[in-house]
Amino acid sequence: MVSKGLPSREQAIELLQKNKCPKKVIAHCKAVADLSVEIASKLKSKNFKVNPQLVESGALLHDIGRSKSHGVDHGLIGAKIVESEGLPNEVADIVKRHVGGGISSQEAMRFGWPKDDYMPQTIEEKVVSYADKRIDKEKCVPIDFEIKRLSVEHKEAAVRVRNLHEEIKGLLGSEP
Repeated sequence: MVSKGLPSREQAIELLQKNKCPKKVIAHCKAVADLSVEIASKLKSKNFKVNPQLVESGALLHDIGRSKSHGVDHGLIGAKIVESEGLPNEVADIVKRHVGGGISSQEAMRFGWPKDDYMPQTIEEKVVSYADKRIDKEKCVPIDFEIKRLSVEHKEAAVRVRNLHEEIKGLLGSEP
């Protein structure tokens, strides 16, 4: 168990394993973490206040809830796991808010979730949510791949992901 501080990459991976996350989920989390850290580093070089270690921890643990559910609620479940491990709230918030570019309060109500904010707020939350949409299994794909997929299944999420892409692109001044 890691408490009070951010887990190292190794500790986060051990936590995924301890919670019996499938190997393919762990591989996906590592790929999301790599892309997230790359984006965070670019933002930091442009003088944005971003914590790359928080980004890496949150990205590695973003799908820890898939150890118990592969539904949309895996973010909510994962946040509870992260909290139960004594990790900082900032990590739990990344896990809770990464799904679908965020979950609106109306959607959360339809899911029967507790009243809370499930939309990415901080730059770290946005980077991880965005990177997750760019990684299909373990491979980085164009954002349009995910937007097209979401457009069929969930139009609201497709719009949120497009907006998140435009926001990250705007911050970077180029394509992420």
